[in-house]
Amino acid sequence: MERLEGAPEAALEWHRAGTGAALATVIETWGSAPRPRGSQLAISANAEIVGSVSGGCVEGAVVAEALDAMGDGQHRVLEYGVSDDEAFAVGLACGGTIKVLLEPVGGTLPPDLLADLVARRKRSEAVGQAVNVQNGTTFLVDEPNLSTRLTGDRSDFEPDGETFVTLHAPPLRLAVVGGVHIAQALVPMARLAGYAATVIDPREAFAAPARFPDTPLVHDWPDEAMAAFAPDTRSAVVLLTHDPKLDDPALRIALDSPAFYVGALGSTRTHAKRVDRLTAVGVSPDALARLDAPIGLDIGSRSPGEIAVAILAAMTQALRKPGGAA
Repeated sequence: MERLEGAPEAALEWHRAGTGAALATVIETWGSAPRPRGSQLAISANAEIVGSVSGGCVEGAVVAEALDAMGDGQHRVLEYGVSDDEAFAVGLACGGTIKVLLEPVGGTLPPDLLADLVARRKRSEAVGQAVNVQNGTTFLVDEPNLSTRLTGDRSDFEPDGETFVTLHAPPLRLAVVGGVHIAQALVPMARLAGYAATVIDPREAFAAPARFPDTPLVHDWPDEAMAAFAPDTRSAVVLLTHDPKLDDPALRIALDSPAFYVGALGSTRTHAKRVDRLTAVGVSPDALARLDAPIGLDIGSRSPGEIAVAILAAMTQALRKPGGAA
């Protein structure tokens, strides 16, 4: 999940500067809405903006409402229909409908609470920003109470239908074992999709800064590196070396972790041999059933770039549609 483009930080900075600020959050979408739930936009009293709630379709209207909210200190729930023509103007194929919660800082959004939220984001802590959309009451939700949201990387309403929780969480993580050509394509793609990627390969010529700019590189043996990486429910693990000596040790640790996706490169025949090896060292059938191999969605990919697309698609499906449900 993106870091919400710094909207909370901007709102706090403007408030502290005495400018006045409001924070807008997408809380409901229908159709092909431009931005997902939890997307945020900060607005200053000077009509400056940071972030986005619609990709440009309704920001002007939200700014106008925000200026009114700063005047009376009250929250608002706004509903907008984004027409096909408006959507096309900002590069989208079709329109949709969104609801936006607007909170003035210093009004229904307490500055101390916003400062606490910003501090937790800076420390890369997972935190939920909860707001009762009926009365404007807002509070923060600690990480132990966010397990379901963290697993699904999801901002949404609580069962009461009135309390919306915006998830602020560190980036999703990706461990790639093997600094091969496919990894060179996958890592930047994954970064654009919101992942913090780490490349693991004891072969320094493969996991080299020139091949993976601005990427953490680990040259320890893969089992040690994977243990240190410690995959969690917001982690994906991809094994690409095609070498059992490197893949298998890391794979055993990954399959014993709560990682939401574990995939390994190799043909059907190669995978059958891999299953035999891992079964022989005690990996359970249930653990092996978690492994996506041959890796990626079956889209007929051939080149390293196409294979990377298939892998990222499989990771996305595992994250957004557990079980591959259509």
